[in-house]
Amino acid sequence: MSTSISPPGAEADHGDALYHRYEPHKAGLPDLKVYFRDLWRRREFAAEMSKAGMRGANSMTFFGQAWLIINPLLLAGVYYFIVQVIGGGARGTNGWSYFSHLTGGLFCFYYIQGAISAGAGSVVGAGKLILNTAFPRLLMPLSAVRTGFYRFLPTLPVYLVFHVLAGNPFNLVTVFIAPIFLFLISVFASGLAALFAALQVYFRDTAAFLPYIMRLWLYISPVLWTVDMISSHGAARRLAPFNPLYPLLGGYGEALQNGVMPELSMWLLAVFWATLSCVLGFAYFVSRERDFAVRI
Repeated sequence: MSTSISPPGAEADHGDALYHRYEPHKAGLPDLKVYFRDLWRRREFAAEMSKAGMRGANSMTFFGQAWLIINPLLLAGVYYFIVQVIGGGARGTNGWSYFSHLTGGLFCFYYIQGAISAGAGSVVGAGKLILNTAFPRLLMPLSAVRTGFYRFLPTLPVYLVFHVLAGNPFNLVTVFIAPIFLFLISVFASGLAALFAALQVYFRDTAAFLPYIMRLWLYISPVLWTVDMISSHGAARRLAPFNPLYPLLGGYGEALQNGVMPELSMWLLAVFWATLSCVLGFAYFVSRERDFAVRI
């Protein structure tokens, strides 16, 4: 339960309350209008938390950013060797085209994985801050997503090199549609980051299982496989809509790498999964956040 109070001398009909007090509870949503207004007002706090985390991880140094690029590039080389060399090649693609697909997909997948993993540990790792400072706790997983996004940005120029080498088209779809799917991916990652951040408070082994979940998710998503390869396989095509990363990464790849407008079904599925993740993740996190202090 939550109540709004005004300081002495403030008139009740003078607009918004100057103070908002959260009373102890086990679960339940606060006044969402007040909560999200406070969340927006404190956005700079989340930005500073993100910058501090990046400095701590050396992500703002040359070698720190270089490793963000080298690691997925090495993985792309391994998967390229497995699929193109040992497996005889990905059907319908040439060498550079497939390597371009691998790098673009892995860079984006690592953005999602990094945002979710960092978000999962954002609350448990900030126990003193939670105990001593009053602020909307949702800022913490959102700060982790911001960190993941800024770690993702340096990979884009590297991808563009392989985009050009592969002879991929560069048109209005690439420029305007791919960022829309990237936004939907960010919304999806934000919802899961909030969900796993709350779950980690109650189930401390959640973060330990995440790497295995994400690795399995990588193998069944359009990162190693193209949308055309999945669509041409009957069982994979029927199961694809149940994988949230199929429309999100698939639509992003179609727009960025192939320069073609994704199908309407891809758009609808991408919006559906991004919205569902955001609503469920945020709702669960906000409904539980005032119980975090006694659980950490």
